[in-house]
Amino acid sequence: MLQFSRKNFFQIKNDIKSNDIKELIKKSNFIEEKIKSNFELSEISSLDNLRNHSIIFLEEDIKESLYNIDDIIIVTNKLNIFENKNYQNTIFVKNLNEAYNNIINFMYIHEDCLDYVDEFDLLNNSYISKSAFVHNSSKIFNNCVIGRGVEIGKNCIIKNNVVIKNSIIKDNVTICDNTSIGTTGFGFDFKNRGSSNLNPQIGIVIIDNNVHIGSSCTIDRGKIDYTYIGKNSMIDNLVHIAHNVHIGDNACIAAQTGISGSVIIGDNVTIGGQVGFAGHINIGQNVVIAAKSGVTKNINDNSVVAGFPAIDINKWKRNVIKGRKNGHQ
Repeated sequence: MLQFSRKNFFQIKNDIKSNDIKELIKKSNFIEEKIKSNFELSEISSLDNLRNHSIIFLEEDIKESLYNIDDIIIVTNKLNIFENKNYQNTIFVKNLNEAYNNIINFMYIHEDCLDYVDEFDLLNNSYISKSAFVHNSSKIFNNCVIGRGVEIGKNCIIKNNVVIKNSIIKDNVTICDNTSIGTTGFGFDFKNRGSSNLNPQIGIVIIDNNVHIGSSCTIDRGKIDYTYIGKNSMIDNLVHIAHNVHIGDNACIAAQTGISGSVIIGDNVTIGGQVGFAGHINIGQNVVIAAKSGVTKNINDNSVVAGFPAIDINKWKRNVIKGRKNGHQ
């Protein structure tokens, strides 16, 4: 798990202690608490990246790495988690999304709230945040916006009308015209929709060395940790990569592909045009996915798949031939 400093991208709005959390959760949502001690909270955790003095929001049972940790607050809507005696500090709520939104909006200033500000310098027809870093060997073209905390490494080419925010761009990266990196992920309560109910996205995007990203792509930042594009990857035009996606090294992704949130893609994967991925699935290494496929479940290493739902390509071809023999075009 790569590390980054969240405060470089998202300003702290309010300090918070463990005993304060109950007050941030609406009375209609709060059920019960077990707080062992009162301590300052400075971060948010995920299961993959446990941070000291933090809050973690859980709707599934927890691995033993969280047992007996006394400086993490668990907020959950699951009774079995709340009652587990191994967890030192736990708060039980009815609606986890609502609790998350209230707490994060109190702790952080982010770009989906009205009090977000950034200060820019105008350099060569592009706006560069005063808190961003762009290596002097990199080239920023016209009408770009480089936001708060962004880091751009050596020998990068950022073409016209590109927006980069909440991101770390490493060396030798090319980003083509009209692409947006670090945009808000599509996180919300399905039963309580609307812009005022968005889950705050306080993660970032990390683009590793020697990556090429085409025109008019969007790459959403992580919800808590990060969205990641591995070394030497090639991404065509009009590709959407949602929040928390991790793409391994040497990926090749053709145009109009859409990758839903929290998909994990291994190294050396080749993806044809207009492929769609369901969320929260794992794609192995050395996988080839034919154009227009719909990937709805995990794919093993070294597989070649096609169709909707995507299956082994030889089986898919046999099904196509069989269908044509039966009069289906």
